[in-house]
Amino acid sequence: MTTLGAVFRPQLAPERLRAVARVADDSGLEELWLWEDCFREGGVSTAAAALAWTERVRVGVGLLPVPLRNVAITAMEIASLDRMFPGRAIVAVGHGVQDWMGQVGARVESPVTLLREHLLALRALLDGQRVTTDGRYVKLDDVALDWPPSTDRRVGVLAGATGPRSLRLTGEAADGTVLTAGTNTEGVREARRLIGEGREAAGRGDGAHPVVVYLLTATGAGAADRLRAELAAEGLEVVPELGVAGDAGAVAEAVERLAEAGADTVVLQPTGDEPDPEGFVRFAAEEVRPLVP
Repeated sequence: MTTLGAVFRPQLAPERLRAVARVADDSGLEELWLWEDCFREGGVSTAAAALAWTERVRVGVGLLPVPLRNVAITAMEIASLDRMFPGRAIVAVGHGVQDWMGQVGARVESPVTLLREHLLALRALLDGQRVTTDGRYVKLDDVALDWPPSTDRRVGVLAGATGPRSLRLTGEAADGTVLTAGTNTEGVREARRLIGEGREAAGRGDGAHPVVVYLLTATGAGAADRLRAELAAEGLEVVPELGVAGDAGAVAEAVERLAEAGADTVVLQPTGDEPDPEGFVRFAAEEVRPLVP
């Protein structure tokens, strides 16, 4: 069964999150995803607030840029969320938008190397291990979490990726992969292939590796125009099967296409000028979800 989610975009003021999160919880939406885009809302603080304001919806952060964080801090934050809200927090990390990393003095020469080192150390810390490592970027000396996640289940760490090297890396070192809204069905199939290569190279051929895909979605009045404008602004208007505008049936069909291509979770991403964020979440949960197998 395909999991369905929706995005609370950080173009909205942080004080809007409470109402949107409560609608997501009350309407039965499975997942509400948040972004840590520079220089808007913090991913961990908003996730903690959304989890505290709700009872059942899972809250994803997609994604935390690793150049901004020491890996021990990342592990502490994820472990704390998991212990306070068991099984409801989903966290993805990534190498971040390089221009933004440059603005804050955090840009590194090899983002893929940093992401690999961060993922490997993060995975070990969350598994309760005591870690010493002296990598190119990640350096830990006898570090272990005092409050690791509960041992009755493993906390998965997802990673965002776009290029071939990063996608192979997510297969090698992450527990799942997050793909941007710039990914159509063919892109999902190619991502699955590259992730599989990474998993095979790392000897991780068995076991699940969930793939999360954002789907740019517009509904209601002016939906087609809003979708076209956003795709044009991102330089994506010539990419086939990218984004969907229309009613619940049209959106459900687009979700099914991505699922058939290999997506386990499809997260509906409203346009930046979505006029009714609460209504968009309710639309996803109450109108689209019943149509998606």
